[in-house]
Formats: sequence, C-alpha cells, structure tokens
Amino acid sequence: MSNLLIRNIRTLVQAEITRRPFVKGLDMASVPMLHNAYLLIENERIAAFGPMVECPERADEVLDATGRLVLPSWCDSHTHIVFAATREEEFVDRIRGLSYEEIAERGGGILNSARKLQAAGDDELFEGAWGRLQEVIGLGTGAIEIKSGYGLTLESELKMLRVVRRLKEKSPIPVKATFLGAHAVPFEFKTRREEYISLVINEMLPRVAGEGLADYCDVFCDQGFFTPEETDRILKAGWKWGLKPKIHANELGLTGGVQVGVANHAISVDHLEYTSEAEIEVLKNSDTMPTLLPGCAFFLGIPFAPARQMMDAGLPVVLASDYNPGSCPSGNMPFVLSLACAKMKMLPEEAVNAATLNGARAMELEADYGTLAVGKIANVFITRPMMSLAGLPYSFGSKVVEAVVLRGKRY
Repeated sequence: MSNLLIRNIRTLVQAEITRRPFVKGLDMASVPMLHNAYLLIENERIAAFGPMVECPERADEVLDATGRLVLPSWCDSHTHIVFAATREEEFVDRIRGLSYEEIAERGGGILNSARKLQAAGDDELFEGAWGRLQEVIGLGTGAIEIKSGYGLTLESELKMLRVVRRLKEKSPIPVKATFLGAHAVPFEFKTRREEYISLVINEMLPRVAGEGLADYCDVFCDQGFFTPEETDRILKAGWKWGLKPKIHANELGLTGGVQVGVANHAISVDHLEYTSEAEIEVLKNSDTMPTLLPGCAFFLGIPFAPARQMMDAGLPVVLASDYNPGSCPSGNMPFVLSLACAKMKMLPEEAVNAATLNGARAMELEADYGTLAVGKIANVFITRPMMSLAGLPYSFGSKVVEAVVLRGKRY
C-alpha cells in the first residue's frame, strides 16, 4: 500500500466532511476550507485530512505545500477537444465585423471544422486531442467530457467517438463521451433537413450505441441550428438507445432550448448566454444542471450568462471551458474562473463550487470527484503560493497550478 502526504497546506479547499451531491443558490457561496492542514492519500484515494497538529509523521512520499492552496481538480463538463485544425481565420473575420452566424452561413464555423475533420486520419486526430488533454491536465483539470459533432457523417462521427474511446483508455483522468451528430446541418443537406435528422436518429444513434461509444446525446438547439421540435425528437431517440441528454441551449437567443432540455430530463443544459425568468423558473423545477461557458462569451463578444440571477433564484451553476477550435480555443479553467468572477460577478467560492463539485455532477461523477471527501479519488492540484482562494481568479493569465496529483501520484 503506497501513500502520499501533502503537508503544511495553507488552505485545503473543498475539504468535505459531509458529502454533498452538488450545491445551489446561497450555498454556492460556501466552500468548506481548512487552514494549516495536511492531506493523506492512500491507494489512489483520499484517506484523511486535518490540522497540521494531527499530521502523520511519515509517508512513502511527502509534498510540502507551505503557503499554497490544495484543491480538487477541475471537472470540465463541456469540451470539443477532438478536432483537425484551428480556425484563426474566422477569428480575424470576427475582428472585421462578421458575426458567428454570418461566418456559419458562408460555410465557416462548425461546417469548416467538419470538412477538415472528415479529411483527417484517426491517428492525427488522436495525437492532436492527446496534446490538448495533456495541456488541460497541467492547468488542473482532473475529469473531462468530450463531444463529437465535427464529423456530420456517419463514418466521421464514429471516427471522432472512436478517438474519444482511445483517449478514455489512455487518459489518467476520467473521460465522458458525448454524441453530437446534431451539431449543424451539413451543407449538402441544406434543403433536406429532414433527411439529415433521419440520418442522426436512424443510422448514427444505433451505431454509436451499438459500439458503446457515448455516454450522452447532445443537440445544438439554437437559432440557425436545430429547433426545439427537432431537438426533442433527437433526444427522445437518444434515450431509447440509453444515451442521456446534455444539450447546447440559448447561446444565440431565447430559442426554447432550456425548456426542451428540461422536458427530456437532460443532465445539463449548456451555454445559456440568453436566459430569462421563464428559463430560470423551468430550471428551478428540475434536476438539470445549468452549465455556463464564459470563455465562449468572452471570445465571441456575446453576452455573459446571468449567473448571479440564477444563483439568487436558488439554482446551481456549473462552469466549463467549451474548449473548441471556433468559439473558445482554450481549456484554461483558471481563466474560466477569472471570467466568471470579473464578468458574471460570481464570488471565488461560487466559481470554485461551479468548477469542481457541480462540474462533477454534470458528468455524473460526483461520487468520486469534485471535492476532497475521504474515499474519493485523489485528483488534486497544488497552487503556487497565494494568500487566499481569491488569488486563483485574481491572478488571471498567470500560471497558478504548481503541481498536479492524479490518483494519488504526482503527474
């Protein structure tokens, strides 16, 4: 039995004695913390924590965290890290004044990524995604969800999800896979939408489920993409194949995505840059997790989701990166926290809850990840020296993660 002792921790964050499945409303502002603490890990799991006066004397390996914070790893529940190429030319187009929708109408956006991915080989896609996965692990991410959706043909969607399966098999952190065949309508189906929806429902879903390639089924329910009615049909078909819904909703307008997600018992509804009282009321009567992606709002120059309004109404909030080549080419979760605090007026404690425990809940991983409860998997990170939890979002753009521990081993 091997063990690791982290000692002299300035602040141990999310040191949970009574387990919580997630946090919401006013409770979002409260994070259990222990100062001048130790954390003991045995056989990949958290074995004990407490004040330094009770610290064990010996361990197989000891890390000193003097002046530093120790947190559970980020749980990033919304990414698209399997892609063939970047889209910086569209970044320049937006600087010149074109909108996200205008770029998409010209064959850019998701369709641009789809063309490039369809031409890419499996190994090329895997190597690119593996590099991105290593990058985000170094930034503190310890659990992640990855979507398909840049294939938009049967074979290319399967190719993407098989790459995600390879990532799952090799990854030191848990990976959840999401089928997003309904990400956009391919150009060749522009006048035959119904045929494409039929392809997703009758050909893609059975193959994806038959090979066990996905945990969830996603749809981009928004203006210019899929309607609530189309989304409802696809999500219901996904349920029949055992794939729970997680959907893109209300990134570009008040389009009914939240309502259709809740009606289909979605695990989460993601984006929500456009959210009114009606959406908040629907979410209050559900178990669906509202997931906010401030990196996307920042990069596209669109409104930030009303996190403060949601929490004040009693809702939980999740923060995720949306790492993708078009609307958020970054998986930097510390920067996501900085945006949440500076632009959405979330307190540092609220942002940490949203990016750890609530993020785990949005991937159904809260039993083993998201807090430092005894018995959970020991995916944690140690910060550089800092005075308080506020130092994390305050230090935007700086390297705040000094060391990463995954399953009880220094990574």
